[in-house]
Amino acid sequence: MRPSAAGQALRYALLNLMALAVLLPFAGIVLAALHPSGSRVDGVSVPDRWSWENFGLAWREGGFGDLMLSSLIVSGAVVPLTVLLATMAGFALSVLGVWGGRVLSLGFVLGLTVPVELLVIALYYNLREVGLTDAYTGVVLAEVALFLPFGVYWMQSHFAGVPRELVESARMDGARDGTVLWRVLLPVSRPAVTTLTVLVFMWSWNQFLLVLVMLQDPSMRTAPTGLGLFVGRYGTDVPLLAAASLIVIAPIVVVYVVFQRSFVEGITRGAVKQ
Repeated sequence: MRPSAAGQALRYALLNLMALAVLLPFAGIVLAALHPSGSRVDGVSVPDRWSWENFGLAWREGGFGDLMLSSLIVSGAVVPLTVLLATMAGFALSVLGVWGGRVLSLGFVLGLTVPVELLVIALYYNLREVGLTDAYTGVVLAEVALFLPFGVYWMQSHFAGVPRELVESARMDGARDGTVLWRVLLPVSRPAVTTLTVLVFMWSWNQFLLVLVMLQDPSMRTAPTGLGLFVGRYGTDVPLLAAASLIVIAPIVVVYVVFQRSFVEGITRGAVKQ
């Protein structure tokens, strides 16, 4: 049954309102960043003079060169580790049917309900005992453990929706479990893996509290934690703060734009029955 013209118009109107609600605050930040440094910003207003130098000033004053490098180091390690482990665990729980799989799946689901604020203090003291504080390794391991429950749940749900005929035909041809995963299932799982990659990168890049507690050395802190310190120094300079905020979120926007099609496809496949 085709939707009526009125229903379709209402649907598009609602989508446009939702898009406007998302884009209007972002446009306000961009316009605020282009006002002269130190000037007053009233709502979403167009500046009289476009001050592009705010981005260079914010970069230098905030030391974002080292901060962005630290964020890239942490995210560059967290993302592949999380995606790899989540893919293998999801395959084992969904396709191989390992012993105790239901209990393990329940454990990962329960892991989704544990907030990082509940664990960060105990985690700090535990990692300090083994010398993993003020080290990228400790942050990477902590973030992988934090994001893995969702990753396993996501990949397990995806593999559960893959037609069993693919697995059965591969095994009839003599393929082992590793071949089934890497040669048969992964090529058709690209949207799900891409979606998980983008989400984990976004979460790792935006991680604030965990990095703030684990890395006491200012030279090792990541971009979001550096932005928090930047706010304390330039709290009254709205254009400079807006420019610094755009610098921090720029990598996330770039990653999303590059993988937009696969990301949306992975989300929509997960939203409907396979």
